[in-house]
Amino acid sequence: MDLSGMTIVITGGSRGTGRELAVLLGREGSNVVVNFKQNAVAADQTVADVIGAGGKAVAVQADIAESADVAKLVNRAVDQYGDIDVLVANAAASAFRPLSEIRRHHVQKTMAITVEGFLELVSAATPHMPRGGRILAISGWDSFRMLPGHGLLGAAKAAMETLVKYLAIELGPQGITAVGLCPGPIDTDSFRYYAGEQWDRYEKTWLGLSPSGKFTSPTEVAEAMALLCSPRSAAINGQTIVVDGGISLATMPMT
Repeated sequence: MDLSGMTIVITGGSRGTGRELAVLLGREGSNVVVNFKQNAVAADQTVADVIGAGGKAVAVQADIAESADVAKLVNRAVDQYGDIDVLVANAAASAFRPLSEIRRHHVQKTMAITVEGFLELVSAATPHMPRGGRILAISGWDSFRMLPGHGLLGAAKAAMETLVKYLAIELGPQGITAVGLCPGPIDTDSFRYYAGEQWDRYEKTWLGLSPSGKFTSPTEVAEAMALLCSPRSAAINGQTIVVDGGISLATMPMT
């Protein structure tokens, strides 16, 4: 995928699809900056796995909701590897409850990462991006499918997708592109956590809607993410690509 030697910063890179992407990039010979908020053990293990796969990596603790931490993350990446070729905005957090139960502090926390933190990251990183650099924003199914308890995060992710369109236009003169990736249901710890007690019911329903009869795996999502990091996908700009194996196309069970 022409990713050898490229420096790629991944927020929320120590677990789930962020971790899968980091290790895949290691196999491609990339320099990976693994951002994490709290779980240093998981981040250190991801770094070890990236290095073991053949890449270079460093873990950087930073809360994307905090301006000082955003600056620390970007500065560490630049000090370690020089230019930043790709920024992958993968971190997210929210309150999963009906919108009637959402309070101001829930909104502030969610938007601080998905909207405010994302824009701060872009502003901090783009001065260090060469022509051909890329912003990759990780959205979610809840941006266009109604999932119980996901109204706030879905709205934030929909806002992120709109920002991707504007960034594609505004950063175009600098030779920097922006794209979004929207994964569907994935059997990961975080997805099971978000689904809560409804996971078993969701799993049965979604598998019934899947043309292939299975979920898209974390590895498959990471492969799509890696493709969008590659210079070979430079013509994809301002779009959000849905990666769900076709589940969202179905309106009734396939079997």
